[in-house]
Amino acid sequence: MTIIEKILALHSGFDGVKPGDIVDITIDSRVARDFGGANVVKNLQNNGLKVHDPSKTFFTFDCNPGGSDQKYAANQHFCRQYARENDIKVFDVNEGVGTHIAIDKGLTLPGETFVSTDSHANIMGAIGAFGQGMGDKDIAAAWGNGSVWFKVPKSVKIVFHGEKPEHISAKDIVLNLLSRFGANTLLGYSVELYGKAIDKLTLDQRVTIASMATELGAIIILFPPTPEIIQELEKQAGRKANPIFADENALYEKILELDISEFKPMVANPGHPHDDVPLESVKKTKIDSAFIGSCTNGRMEDLRIAASILKNRKVAPGVVLKIVPSTDTIWQEALEEGLIKTFKNAGALVSNAGCAGCAAGQVGQNGPGEVTISTGNRNFAGKQGKGAVYLASPATVAASAVAGYITDPFDIPEKPAVFEKSTVNESTGKTKKIAVGDKPAVVEGRVWHIEKDDIDTDMIFHNRYLTITEISEMGQYAFDNLEGFEDFAKKAKTNDIILTGKNFGAGSSRQQAVDCFKALGISCILAESYGAIYERNAINAAMPILTYRKELISELDIADGDILEVNFETGEVINKSKSKSGKVNKFFEVQMEIYQKGGLL
Repeated sequence: MTIIEKILALHSGFDGVKPGDIVDITIDSRVARDFGGANVVKNLQNNGLKVHDPSKTFFTFDCNPGGSDQKYAANQHFCRQYARENDIKVFDVNEGVGTHIAIDKGLTLPGETFVSTDSHANIMGAIGAFGQGMGDKDIAAAWGNGSVWFKVPKSVKIVFHGEKPEHISAKDIVLNLLSRFGANTLLGYSVELYGKAIDKLTLDQRVTIASMATELGAIIILFPPTPEIIQELEKQAGRKANPIFADENALYEKILELDISEFKPMVANPGHPHDDVPLESVKKTKIDSAFIGSCTNGRMEDLRIAASILKNRKVAPGVVLKIVPSTDTIWQEALEEGLIKTFKNAGALVSNAGCAGCAAGQVGQNGPGEVTISTGNRNFAGKQGKGAVYLASPATVAASAVAGYITDPFDIPEKPAVFEKSTVNESTGKTKKIAVGDKPAVVEGRVWHIEKDDIDTDMIFHNRYLTITEISEMGQYAFDNLEGFEDFAKKAKTNDIILTGKNFGAGSSRQQAVDCFKALGISCILAESYGAIYERNAINAAMPILTYRKELISELDIADGDILEVNFETGEVINKSKSKSGKVNKFFEVQMEIYQKGGLL
């Protein structure tokens, strides 16, 4: 049998298995992340299932270590509560990438089985263990039953001949494999790697290669563990390993032979990890940002390589370099070795351990039109942001960050590339001049009577929408964080009037809390008083706001839905639904001037 066949046989109670067999396998470590973890719990609860063995069950919060997204924060808290009730260990936001924790803290040893809601759980192949990423229902089954069904895959054996060139990194090895095999040649196979060059690979290097089995389409890339690696893992785990090796007469679907001495430094073009080209062919490509980290290249050896290049150098002007260690243990070690100081002196941003931009939950994202070179494992469109992402080794990324364009460590210029100014003159466009006095001084609309004081800017326009810059897109979010008025934007009509209490717009300086009402066509806002910044923002944006005496509401018998007419020049207010009139504080001179001009600018 092959390595995977022997592991699956051992964990299913059979003397032997063959490709195509479907077996129930016992799972030694069962993990859910903050991404998907809440759904795992809900699946258990909805189906009346309890945790089979809490000592083998774990949460790892690595996608959004800061809890900076409301949905992640809610899911993390939900999972923590479930963990407390069920004695489940949580490796929380301070710990780092879950798969790396499983290796470094001995949750998984050679020959064992591991599943996670992480599609890169097959990184366990780096230590000769079985690992699989699975969906929420699969993981819930593993948590509830202690086992899951699995179809035994066919195996491919790749034998490497020759010596690995010194300048070829583990990332270059896997990018060379992707260049040769693409994303589907090894689809559904368990791949075993052999050869003298493979035996010499360190644990960190094996992690890099194993982490991209998913991008190759393989079930897993398995490395037979060396005695040195077994000893290292046992020391970390504090327990003995039972490594498994393929039989000498194991049956493989294919046996492939490669000459590793022919491998070249590679870069994956934006969009596809398997669209790989020699580094030489994309040299001098100008970059905006660089990223070192992820489960593929956030290990200690990766950081040392990056530091050796960045030492006594500076990141190129205008380029942003983001570095995220894969675990907190690695972060602390990098701190003790002085690597963090080297990174900071070079001008890099160093963040807390985690998945980073790869999971869209931490630093590493890029914006439209931005060109990034990254050590991540995926560069699918939109995966690490809306810009273009090249994949490369830590050495290439560090060198490129210093150069300002894609290059290798042996060709870093004395003076970095700088950004050239656009030849387009943005001031040539014609501006529309708004004639003074063309804005209506009298408006009429249906009133929304919101009987609340201290409505803050987060209630008006929550901070989760602050990245929106188009006013036309802001209206849909108005009041969606104000209890009882979450559907305001759907029900509001053009020319509607808002009538509310004291200190409207308290809180932050966000202009969107004004512009969202302009987007909806709200004709004016009446309040007893306004937050100081909000008042200025509204006046400067030509959003009509006025103050009134509290008695006005009873004097005019104003109720929700009444039709009001408001005169900004005189302050006269008429409740047309009740045929009653009264006075509010009229616009002051500067307010009217700004309003008639269409805004401060």
